[in-house]
Formats: sequence, C-alpha cells, structure tokens
Amino acid sequence: MNNNIGLFNESFPPIMDGVAICVENYARWMQEKVGGVSVITPHISGADYSDKTYEVLEYMSVPVPFRKPYVAGISEIDPLFMRQLLKRKFKIVHAHSPFVAGRTASHVAYVQKIPLVATFHSKYREDFARVVPSELMVDTMIKEIVRFYKRADVVWVPQESVKDVLYSYGYKGQVDVMPNGCDLSGDYPESFFRESRAALGLEDGMFTLLYVGQHIWEKNLRLTLEALGRIKDLPYRMFFIGTGYAEKEMQEMADRLGIRDHVTFVGRLTDREKLKQYYAAADLFLFPSLYDTDGLVVREAAALNTPSVMLKDASAAGMLTDGETGFKIAGTLDDYEALLRTLAADPERCKAVGRAASRNIVRSWKDIAEEVLDRYNTILTRRFLIQPTHTIGGD
Repeated sequence: MNNNIGLFNESFPPIMDGVAICVENYARWMQEKVGGVSVITPHISGADYSDKTYEVLEYMSVPVPFRKPYVAGISEIDPLFMRQLLKRKFKIVHAHSPFVAGRTASHVAYVQKIPLVATFHSKYREDFARVVPSELMVDTMIKEIVRFYKRADVVWVPQESVKDVLYSYGYKGQVDVMPNGCDLSGDYPESFFRESRAALGLEDGMFTLLYVGQHIWEKNLRLTLEALGRIKDLPYRMFFIGTGYAEKEMQEMADRLGIRDHVTFVGRLTDREKLKQYYAAADLFLFPSLYDTDGLVVREAAALNTPSVMLKDASAAGMLTDGETGFKIAGTLDDYEALLRTLAADPERCKAVGRAASRNIVRSWKDIAEEVLDRYNTILTRRFLIQPTHTIGGD
C-alpha cells in the first residue's frame, strides 16, 4: 500500500482512553480523505482489526501489572516487526506518546528522513510519581520526556493551557495547539434525550449525574464521592462508567457513605451508541480531575448537551467558560456540594449551559482530521521546498 501517514501510540481500541480514541479517529478520517494510514501500536490480546479501513501494525507487548487491559510495548526487541515497518515508505509520522511508540516513530523519521510530529497528551510526572518512590528518578524520567519532544519537528498540545504543563517540565521550544474532536457530535432531536432517560429507567425530573473514564484516584473521584455523600437527601442518580484499579475501593466508599441506592457502577462500556444514551440522559458530567490535560469525555458530554463540572485550576478546564459552557469550582467539598444543590434545583440552567457547550467546544473528528492534514502538508512543504510529490495526497 502507499504509506502516507504513520500514527504511533501506546494504546488503541479496545482500550478506550482519550488518546486511543484520538488516534482511532485520526486514522479513520484521514484514511477516508487520503488513504495510506497505518496505526502502529502494541499487541493487545484478543483485539480484532479486520473491520478497519486502515492498516494496524502491532508489535510485541507485555501486560501492565494492575492496569488491565493496558500493555507495555517492546518494539525495540522485535526485529522482524522493525524490518517490516521500515519497508513502508511514510511521508510523515505522528507520535501520540513519548515512550516506546514515540521512540519507534522517531527512529522511522530518522531513517527515512521525514518529519516527526509529536502530541503531548498527558501529565506524565503524576503518572511517574505514583509508582516511582524517588523524586530524583522522576526528574530523570521527565528529562527523557523533554528530550523526546526536542527531537520532534513539530510539537502539539490539545489546548492552550496544556502548554504550561510541558514548559514546566523544562521544554523550551515552540508548541502549537491542535484541538481534539468528538465522534458523538451531531444534531439530536429532543425525543432522543427523552428516550435515553427512559432506556436507563430514569423518572421524569430525576437529577442525573455521570462520570466516564478510568476509575483511578488521580481523577479526583474521592472528592466526587464525598460530594455525593453530602447530597444524599436529594433524589439523584449517579452513573460511573469505566474500570480501573480504584473501582472496588470506590464501591466500598459508596457503601460507607450510604449512597449505593443512588450510585450505579456500570463498568467498562465500549458500545458508543449505548454510551450516547448515558451522556444524553445526564444533567451534569462530573469531571473534577487535575490529572487530565484535555478531557475528551468533556467534549463528548457537551456533544449531547450535557455540561461539565471541573476544577478552576485544572489544565483541562481551559476549554470551559464558567457559567456559560460549563461550571468551575475551587475544589473544596463545600463548593462542590453547593454547586450540585444549586443545579439540582435549576435543571433549566443545566440545559442552557449544555446547549452552549455543544455549540462552542465541540468539533467533529472529520473536521479536525482535515485540519491535521492541512498542517501535515504545510510541514512537508516547508521540509521539502514545495515538491508536490512529498505532500500527502500528492502523486
């Protein structure tokens, strides 16, 4: 096949985190537009990519302890894979991770003398600090992350506020914003929202809250549970969708707080149509994470007219205007409780802010992919001095 674009990441569906969804949508829409797209990712046991219109190349991996279904790739000791990979003649490679996938992308770019684009998606220091006991070791690992981004021709972040995170690590180069899209965007009739609530067994007027994402304490889920415990005198339903190492502890905490009649742990949900029902049924999406840099799920919620609650100091909250496209709190339990009580009594305000969020912070992945392709071609044109055969879609 004619290889135009190589997309490299540590995770890919059936793992359904934000970066995996980003890469999947880049691949889908750019394949439709220009073809020649390859996704390069670690092997996930049981994954089936036979229905994909683009190529998925998998390299050796091992399971990540206590983080199922995540795996750690080891492409460097998979020589057969590397030989096969380098036989493909890419025009540009894009790394969505600075780890094994990123190093592999960097190697391909170096050997084939093509541009490397790298997107900074995550707060890696927090990830390292959770599992590495030495601050010195964490600093050393962060320096390696910065070295990787220095090797890239272009560095992107998903929103303006994320630049500060990368700069705080010691990176000093130019950083451009390339926002994420949403595959749930569209026009939904009012009947869809009513039918979604009915499908989930929600009574009319039931204040409905939602969280979608990894069940890990770094997402500030303890604060959410404590706030829910404070409002248990109100009629509400809370749905937690996802899995993670903290799932069992979260359920135990819900028991201790006496809110299990209010709270449902849905578990892992990969059916996007079913997920749309939960987004459409919710009055509020609760996402008080300081860990995330963008929060793709916030855009997904907005696509279904559901506004989010986020922390004022969160990097991901940069996409919201408080009271207009979402709600921001200072991060104290009192603030969280007060906002939930206020909005439970004013569902029309939730609806109005949700509609504004849908209009202002949601773009389709198709639209995003077209902008990405334009930027790729700008990079290639500068690199190869306007030779049309080097651009994507060129002869």
